[in-house]
Amino acid sequence: MSKRKLSTQKGLSRRTFLKTTGAAVSAGVMGGAAAELLNAQAPAKSRLAGPGEVPVTLKINGTTRNLSVEPRVTLLDALRDRLDLTGAKKVCDRGTCGSCTVLVDGKAMYSCAMLAIEAQGREILTIEGLAPEGELHPISAAFVENDAQQCGFCTPGFVMACKAFLDKNPNPTEAQAKKALGGNLCRCGTYIGVRAAVLDAAVRMKGGR
Repeated sequence: MSKRKLSTQKGLSRRTFLKTTGAAVSAGVMGGAAAELLNAQAPAKSRLAGPGEVPVTLKINGTTRNLSVEPRVTLLDALRDRLDLTGAKKVCDRGTCGSCTVLVDGKAMYSCAMLAIEAQGREILTIEGLAPEGELHPISAAFVENDAQQCGFCTPGFVMACKAFLDKNPNPTEAQAKKALGGNLCRCGTYIGVRAAVLDAAVRMKGGR
């Protein structure tokens, strides 16, 4: 009888023998400091995935607001869910549609693309702070006059983008207005009215109307 048949009959094949000895060798190699290192690097099952809420101070519409949010919370979510400032709309949540536009240090920004903790120490202006309560800002009035909104959902973002644009260019052409507001989308397609509103608002802001 061959050795191979004999080992099989005794319940220990060559393959089983190699597997057993290989595992034993590996265990020896991985013992000691190496094994301890791997165990230390293995994530604990009870470990939290991220930090909890942290204190954040935001200056919004001239008022300092203190709140606690997780570091992952966007400025948009902080405005809407924690401060009840719902003018900035949450639509794409990917920084492409412009419905969440606010002004940060005078610059139009997608608030869904900025973390709340990043906005600390900066001047934030939302549609709620654009004009005193009960009054229309000249830009908002121009949007109404020129029928620049239909459902109105994207209008706050357009108005804020228009504000940032006119602050830098008070005498725009229609082509310049079209290019400046290219980062804001209107699903109702009121672009012609929006451009007319920008030109009208430029006149109103200089006291022409």
